[in-house]
Amino acid sequence: MKFLVRKKFYIAMAFSAALLAGCALTKPTDPYASVPRLQGSPMDHQMAQKPEARKQSIPIPDHLTIAQAIQIALANNPEIAATQWDVATAEHRHQIVQAGRWPNLSVEGGLQHFLDDQRLIPTRYNGEPGIFDRDIYRGDLVLKLPLFTGGRITSEVHAAELLRLAEKRRLARTRDELVFNVSSTCYAMLSQREVIRSLEFSTATMEEHRKQVSELLTAQKVAQVDLLRTEVRLADLRQSLVREQSVLAVQSRLLANLIGLDGDADRISIEGTLLVEPDLDWTAEDSMPTALRLRNDYLAAQARLEAQARRVDAARAGHWPTLSLLAGYGVRAAGSGESEDVGAVGLGVSVPLFEGWRATEQVSQERAALEAARERLRKLELQIRREVETAVLDIQSGAQRIDATRRAIEQAKESLRIERM
Repeated sequence: MKFLVRKKFYIAMAFSAALLAGCALTKPTDPYASVPRLQGSPMDHQMAQKPEARKQSIPIPDHLTIAQAIQIALANNPEIAATQWDVATAEHRHQIVQAGRWPNLSVEGGLQHFLDDQRLIPTRYNGEPGIFDRDIYRGDLVLKLPLFTGGRITSEVHAAELLRLAEKRRLARTRDELVFNVSSTCYAMLSQREVIRSLEFSTATMEEHRKQVSELLTAQKVAQVDLLRTEVRLADLRQSLVREQSVLAVQSRLLANLIGLDGDADRISIEGTLLVEPDLDWTAEDSMPTALRLRNDYLAAQARLEAQARRVDAARAGHWPTLSLLAGYGVRAAGSGESEDVGAVGLGVSVPLFEGWRATEQVSQERAALEAARERLRKLELQIRREVETAVLDIQSGAQRIDATRRAIEQAKESLRIERM
């Protein structure tokens, strides 16, 4: 009889293990499910739909000012939304690491069936009669509090704080880049519209000129080659007009991508005027300290470098012992129904003696990552210097082009006055 009971018990245990082994979620996470906007964003309660059915989330008028385009882009650009989720990820990572400072309280339980009778709890005094059974049930409330970890938890918390700051800096940099890209695209569209207007005027003027040359050819006052020359120039103007209109269409598509427009980009029209800023007397050496102080990507790289240094410290803590406060209280019950309560409190020490040089290799790994972060920071500083020098040279050359164009316009006006006279 006992053999049959044991056999049924073992069969039940094997069946449970086979049923629960490799157990997965009944409803896996859908990667294309609707995602709510983060709190604090301009689109808090709007949803991003699946790519194949995604619709415009906010209304976009056909005629936009530059300020409206920037505002819509900040609210609707997918890269901004993704970076905001990266910031949220860093926030949660920081909370997870901070949780290592708190006590760990858990409930543990189990059932064990032995081949021979086992004592329910250890003896408390000599000659104490005990409770014996083959089926032992246990339930415990376990408390574990880290007291000393060699600075690992503190270093991990500092690293998480710096990484969270780095993500916020990256978000600010992404916003700055988006504002710059939207503004430059809008101004490029405004200037491209003026180029198209000038080509349309030139084409209309050349068509009128062709008509006049054709009439003169009929009156035999010009040669056939003059009419052909005029037609060639008219064809060049028409081809240039088509090319510049294509450039404007590409710019409209780029602006639509920046502001997160999924529909037709041809309907977007930018309203505004081209403003000529006064000449700025800037030098690269004067602008470089300001750029390093205000560039959020450089500040983010600095935060990542400091966070990596803290990760090195956390890895070094793997060589130190760990001291923890351990406490537990629970109940032991026999299959016959009798039970006893048990409890204990004490200190636990874990001293790493040999782990296959895992801690040493982890320190070396984090130090290598630290050196890589230092080199990337230096590379970014060189890149910022190049961008500052390029921007200063562009400002200087742009001012000279504006002055040359202004003089060319004055000359063209004078030539037109003379031709009319």
